[in-house]
Amino acid sequence: MTTTKEEKTSGEKKPLTLGRSKKLELKKTVETGQVRQSFSHGRTKTVQVEVKRKRTYRAGEGGKMAEVRPGATEAETQTETVASSAAAPAAAPAPAAEDLSNLTPAEREARQRAIEQAHVDRERRAQEEEERKQREAVEAERRAREEAERQAREEEEAKRAAETQAAQAAESQPAEAPAVESAPEPAVPTPDEIAAKQAQAPKEGAAAPKRKPAEEAESAESKKRSKAKPVPAPTAKKGEPRRRQGKLTISQALEDDSEERVRSLAALKRQREREKQKSREALQKGAKVLREVTIPEAITVQELANRMAERGGEVVKALFKMGVMATITQTIDADTAELVVEEFGHKAKRVSADDIEIGLRADDGDDGENLSERAPVITIMGHVDHGKTSLLDALRKTDVASHEAGGITQHIGAYQIVSPAGNKLTFLDTPGHAAFTEMRARGADVTDIVVLVVAADDGIKAQTVEAISHAKAAEKPIIVAINKMDKPDATPDRVKNELLQHELIPEDMGGDIICVPVSAITGQGLEDLEEAIVLQAELMELQANAERRAEGVVVEAKLEQGRGSVATVLVRRGSLKVGDIFVAGSESGRVRALINDRGEQVKSAGPSEPVEVLGLSGTPEAGDELIVVEDDARAREVAAFRHEKRRQTELAAQGRGTLDQMLSKIKEGEAQSLPVVIKTDVHGSLEAILGALNRLGTEEVRVQVLHSGVGGINESDITLSRASEAIILAFNVRANAQARELARRDGVDIRYYSIIYELIDDMKQALSGMLAPEQNEQFLGYAEIREVFSVSKSGKVAGCMITEGQVKRGARVRLLRDDVVIHDGVLKSLRRFKDEVREVQQGYECGMAFENYQDIQKGDRIECYEIVEVARTL
Repeated sequence: MTTTKEEKTSGEKKPLTLGRSKKLELKKTVETGQVRQSFSHGRTKTVQVEVKRKRTYRAGEGGKMAEVRPGATEAETQTETVASSAAAPAAAPAPAAEDLSNLTPAEREARQRAIEQAHVDRERRAQEEEERKQREAVEAERRAREEAERQAREEEEAKRAAETQAAQAAESQPAEAPAVESAPEPAVPTPDEIAAKQAQAPKEGAAAPKRKPAEEAESAESKKRSKAKPVPAPTAKKGEPRRRQGKLTISQALEDDSEERVRSLAALKRQREREKQKSREALQKGAKVLREVTIPEAITVQELANRMAERGGEVVKALFKMGVMATITQTIDADTAELVVEEFGHKAKRVSADDIEIGLRADDGDDGENLSERAPVITIMGHVDHGKTSLLDALRKTDVASHEAGGITQHIGAYQIVSPAGNKLTFLDTPGHAAFTEMRARGADVTDIVVLVVAADDGIKAQTVEAISHAKAAEKPIIVAINKMDKPDATPDRVKNELLQHELIPEDMGGDIICVPVSAITGQGLEDLEEAIVLQAELMELQANAERRAEGVVVEAKLEQGRGSVATVLVRRGSLKVGDIFVAGSESGRVRALINDRGEQVKSAGPSEPVEVLGLSGTPEAGDELIVVEDDARAREVAAFRHEKRRQTELAAQGRGTLDQMLSKIKEGEAQSLPVVIKTDVHGSLEAILGALNRLGTEEVRVQVLHSGVGGINESDITLSRASEAIILAFNVRANAQARELARRDGVDIRYYSIIYELIDDMKQALSGMLAPEQNEQFLGYAEIREVFSVSKSGKVAGCMITEGQVKRGARVRLLRDDVVIHDGVLKSLRRFKDEVREVQQGYECGMAFENYQDIQKGDRIECYEIVEVARTL
């Protein structure tokens, strides 16, 4: 609806009509055009081009928005805004105050909120505009400073170049004097002065056109060139950063422009192609490429040829000329490989595989500043059933011996106690059975003091002598504990006299061996034993550095369900902490938990402290050294090298031997073997069982261990045993439910043991049953040939008289002529009259016929005997 001017003046009312709406449109911001592009070979193309303009507005006086054109200055924009605001009242009268009486309260509140929001938006836009102006000012100041610094650098370079040129000219013409003195160069403005001038430039006058910094720099440079002599433009030297070329974008200006340009991918491809072309040309010309060949301790001929980039046949030919008959797959030693490399003109570099372990131990040694006193490590050794574990129980006030299978110790136990005097003592309890020789040897190697337990009623036995030998070989001090003094037949003097036979002289006999009578049952002499141990430790002055990286020895290792591989470690130096990365033998890992001998979790373990370590990647061997390393990669690298080295050693031990050995085995028959799979609870028991079974083997029979390991019996063990028809020996372990069902289905024999000598006895009986029986010759009797008869069907038959013993049908006979054996065979027929008989006694006559032999004469003697087989035992 519209109201015209005539209606307002005349006051007449006209009917209401709908006025035609005006067209609402914006000015075009896109300009279109056409551009013709030219290409190679005279080709052209017309392209449609659109140029977009960005229109921006800002608030002027009176709150009116005015368009900001790119070429207009701020004064023009303000003038246009003022003009537009001044022209606005002239075009239309100011609107009267709005009448809000016809609005509802909700509409009035909405109106008020809209007005308040408009004020807030206006203030926010003003604040943003102010911040933008500040940022632009800071950016302009920074650019001015950079421009000033650049100009200062260019002027300084130009000045140095002019001085250099003048010095060169003076040297070339020393006699000529300068005719005209050069005008003094203007003083070079500092960066701060140039920045101040550029900052004051917009304030000097709005009417004057603003000059760009590039134009000012260009004019200053032209004035300077007009005053000074022409100076050649400095050339960029090799290695200097290149000047920026092209347009400068905002992202490039904000980023760090200190990065050097890198070569493009196309340039790199061209370089690689040129190198390949050069190598191809060198090969075509026949030029030999000399290389540095790395030679390990052992290398195959093929690998050596590959490293030298030579043909394998040429390397084999060179070896033949040197007198080495080797095939392409045969392994040669490092010395031979070095000679071959020098023969081909290459440079040999010898390396050793053991170099990977260089620097494995920490460099911070045990110096005097960081040393502190540590607890002594005492090993309890002696014969079986002499009371070693009972004595240790009495010291620890525990009862370990009653829970051991068979009443004997079959593992190395590590414990730490605190004596009533407050002294810490670490004890190692070793087995006394003969099969645990290697475990006792390890115990003597890691200990400080050896306590030799001898029963007062039994004296020194075989394992006692062995323990003395181990202690002497390790050069450890010995303290003799004469146990079982509570028995009525205890004679300690007898033990002391027997010690003299092994060069151990007690103190009361003028020697240096401390002998302490003790009783594990009554507790007699335990305090004296502890006092003797502490006294010996004080004399040894045991110290260690607890601040360095830990080093220790794996005393025992086992595989437990739910906890994985667990190793009992005795820390020798440093402190082992939770989270440390270590390598133990051919296994590595990270310490997940540390558990002491009382079953408590601890955060760290110091020197001479035994702990159980969880977190191993596999089960190490007892006696392996545990070393903490700096990172996991080094630990895995060393463990992989040791594992490969151990595997090569095992393969070499299982080699096929020489040709003579192979021929002898073929001739005599291969030795019979009893295949077994052995699973034990700890590695020490496994080691003892393997050693005992190897000692049982002979030239005829032996035990073939297909697989041995620590942990329970699983399905893979059953599958291996079924395929090779082996029996499974389980020592203190059991098979899981799946393995038991699989063994029952396949008929695999699983034998469980808890005492080691029962296992050894069973294996001994099994091997004895595999031995071939012994054949013994048993004499039966003699017969004399009285007459020889010829029978058409049987050939020649000897009529004999039994002169001694008896003759049996089917027995073996020897034909003697003049007391010389001329035939050894089997008696085919034995008759009395016309009947076949089984035997003929002395004094009777009979007829004999030999099998496949007819040369018998009157007067010959016949010796009759039989072969008796006797079972053999190991």
